[in-house]
Amino acid sequence: MGNDDSKPPEKGEALTTPASGEIVRPGQTEKAVSRAAQVSGHLESTAQRKQPNEGRRRRRTKLDELPADYSDILGQLKTLRSIAATPNTKKTGYIRQKEAGKLWVRERVEQLLDKGSFREVGSVTGKVDWTQTGPLKEEPKEYTPSNNVQGFGKLRGRQIVFTADDFSIRAGHADGALFEKTVYLEKLALKLKLPIIKLVDGSSGGGSVTTIKTQGYAYVPPLHGAHEIVKQLNAGIPNLGAAVGTAIGLGAARLVVCHFSVMAADIGSMFNAGPSVVAGATFEEGLSFTDLGGPAVHCTNGSIDNLAANEAECFEQLRTVLSYLPNCGTQVPPVVTAEDSVDRLSPELRTLIPRKRERMYDPRKLITTVVDAASFFEIGALWGRAAIVGLARLGGKPVGIIANNCEHLAGALDAAGSQKITRHLKFCDIFNLPVLQFVDVPGYAIGTVAERTATMRWGVELWKAYYTTTVPLFNVIVRKVYGVAGGVMVECRDPHTRVAWPSGEWGSLPLDGGIDVGHAAELRKIEKEQGMDARKARYKELEEEYRRLMNPVRTANAFSIEEIIDPARTRQLVAEWCRMVYEAELPERVIHRMTGKLQPVFA
Repeated sequence: MGNDDSKPPEKGEALTTPASGEIVRPGQTEKAVSRAAQVSGHLESTAQRKQPNEGRRRRRTKLDELPADYSDILGQLKTLRSIAATPNTKKTGYIRQKEAGKLWVRERVEQLLDKGSFREVGSVTGKVDWTQTGPLKEEPKEYTPSNNVQGFGKLRGRQIVFTADDFSIRAGHADGALFEKTVYLEKLALKLKLPIIKLVDGSSGGGSVTTIKTQGYAYVPPLHGAHEIVKQLNAGIPNLGAAVGTAIGLGAARLVVCHFSVMAADIGSMFNAGPSVVAGATFEEGLSFTDLGGPAVHCTNGSIDNLAANEAECFEQLRTVLSYLPNCGTQVPPVVTAEDSVDRLSPELRTLIPRKRERMYDPRKLITTVVDAASFFEIGALWGRAAIVGLARLGGKPVGIIANNCEHLAGALDAAGSQKITRHLKFCDIFNLPVLQFVDVPGYAIGTVAERTATMRWGVELWKAYYTTTVPLFNVIVRKVYGVAGGVMVECRDPHTRVAWPSGEWGSLPLDGGIDVGHAAELRKIEKEQGMDARKARYKELEEEYRRLMNPVRTANAFSIEEIIDPARTRQLVAEWCRMVYEAELPERVIHRMTGKLQPVFA
């Protein structure tokens, strides 16, 4: 209640009501002050009357205290997760894993991912034997976790999903896990548009005959997740895999289907069926895993893209490849800050190409000189050696690289080289990577080996790839461009974006052999009538005439080549092209991908 004994305020002096502390300004009446004090006192007494009832409410003594039923469930989860995260060092599977020099699955996850970024999905999936401890209570007695660990994580700050086989449990076979886990992750990657990383160690289909007995019937082999994987590949969602042990059957297929794959040289192998099955079917006995499908087999035939020294290098290659790629084909590749100036001149390129046309040069030196310093990452170095492909950056912007390799078959495209470039073109197309191409191709490979390996068939498949992919492509003609192979490589875009070095030469056939074919009748007649010396003299005259007419400046006069440039300025030119592509063409391309107007195909 208000205080009636209060001294009336002097004129102009502010009042303060004792109960409420409210300031009353001059002009307010004494009656209003009294009324405000009454209301304040009433509220205060009401609050005091309610205080005794507060103790009747059920309250937790601590904010972090869980209800009993929650505590039981979370306690069970904690127990199962603890078992899964702790290796059983006495189990045969774990002992064999370590004896083989391999990391345990959770050690791999820890080493692959950024520190503290691992979040598991399906953390308690597995087989549990329960013990009843009360009317409605039970505790896990024994627990065999799923032999596949998967979830979310980060690679150099990039959010990913991943799956990793645990070979120490049922040798990583798919029937040792709930395969729905893996399928779920494939779907998750597709839905969230997140890159997926696969560490394969075992993971066959689990095709044991004992499954017939346990299930009571023989199933028609399923291929769960296949639709999702193909959708990922064509959507440009990075699908990257590593063989960090034996990849068998289904595991081998899961690895090879990836956009990029790598194998650890010290522990990796891959095969359709193991040595014992092979011995029974083909009578090839005594094969080791390495003999059957080690790095020397699959890193040289194109089944696996790259070779790594060990698991740690496998992980590093996965991180590196991902750094060039967007999360999805509806995005532009990630650009980084470039420390290497795009205006840098490279005068050493002026002497790279030998004046004698038959001599070789180092094409990798050409690539690394033009692109950003230390940015070239080669893919498939051990197979299809007539071609060099990989990833690099120009002014911090990712690009695909294709180059003919004059150090193998003089750069002629054979079947394997054509397959390699075909795959890389589709790879770049699906990830919106502009392609920088260094051309020095004398044509398709010739001879009996070339014919037996279906060089023309694969050459035509390459032709299709060049003309069905639409990613921007820049050609630098450094030396030869001959025949169908040359036309396929440099004629596939409209309008052309290409330049030539002064060392460039081109035509339907190289002069060596071409003169013999084009002037066969004339040369035979001279040889018959005047002898071999006369034939050689005429051949030399023809060669000098053709060399004069093949001056690249004449080609530029006819606008059959758009520009001939100083090799030292190549980096400046291609970097400027790349900048324009990233500013103008790629944003429009992404819109076309999003609206379905453009649908590139990898698989």
